[in-house]
Amino acid sequence: MGPFSQFDGGLSGDSEHRGSDHVTVLLGLGIAGIALLALSLLFDGILEGLLGDALGGLLNGFFDGLLSLPVIAGFLSMLGFGGAIVLGTTGAGIPVALAAGAVAGVVAAWLTWKFSQALMRDQTTATPRGDDLVGTSGSVVTPIPADGYGEVLLRLAGQTVKFSAKSAVPVERGAEIWVEATLSTTSVTVRPVER
Repeated sequence: MGPFSQFDGGLSGDSEHRGSDHVTVLLGLGIAGIALLALSLLFDGILEGLLGDALGGLLNGFFDGLLSLPVIAGFLSMLGFGGAIVLGTTGAGIPVALAAGAVAGVVAAWLTWKFSQALMRDQTTATPRGDDLVGTSGSVVTPIPADGYGEVLLRLAGQTVKFSAKSAVPVERGAEIWVEATLSTTSVTVRPVER
């Protein structure tokens, strides 16, 4: 083995060693992608923020999530792991392994991008506010003395919630009431329903 044995085209028996080095590098890329995915929990949006203001804001919104850390992490992970699998199982060579890994990386990046867009579109309804209670009906669970406090059950956003309640007139337990006003986040002014 001479000083130029690394350039002899694998005739010296080092081709297996170089192949394992390539697999190690590809696995390292895959692991780096997983680490980047973990970091994206803290730093997602940084690349879009940095590059969005480039060129005087010309690119702002252009990438629309394509440069998010989860998308890049998905590409990098699949490039590494996919390339390592192809290289380790077929022995086809590093160019084929990189091409296969790149295809798998593009698919993973696209799926990650589409999944994150779907999650961002999944908006919930507005958070209920105290004013949403005005006009709702409920029932008294603790009798309300005149100008004193008792307790009522009201439906708020599909859930039964207990509120402190004040009324100008006494209201017995089990009576149906209407909410006239909200006093705070936990108390309301009510009046009995007259039928």
